[in-house]
Amino acid sequence: MANTYTISELAKEFDLTTRAIRFYEDMGLLQPERTGVGGRVRIYSARDRTRLRLTLRAKRLGLSLTEAKEIIDLYDSPRDTGVQLKKFLDVLAVHRKQLEAQLADLQANLEEVRDHEKEARALLLKSEKQK
Repeated sequence: MANTYTISELAKEFDLTTRAIRFYEDMGLLQPERTGVGGRVRIYSARDRTRLRLTLRAKRLGLSLTEAKEIIDLYDSPRDTGVQLKKFLDVLAVHRKQLEAQLADLQANLEEVRDHEKEARALLLKSEKQK
């Protein structure tokens, strides 16, 4: 029998709450088997575990869950790998541009803070000399 996992095992392994895992399931990223009364017991496959790992990696890269699902679903499909890689590169290029723009904004903001600090220090020094 293939490796299977409970929601608690995955939560512990990936340091997540079971609520987060259920959310990923609601987003269509995970598709556990349902057993027990009313299908309340979730059984996650090795495929689900891999998809969860890839989802978390995509989040660390700053991708949205929708983008993560799109990319992960491409890898799940039997289509041409080239198409999958091009899509992944397109998503990464857009995300990189967003990060670069944010970085430029942060650098400009930081420079402004430095200017204000310099002015405040000069004014403080001036006021202390007048005493």
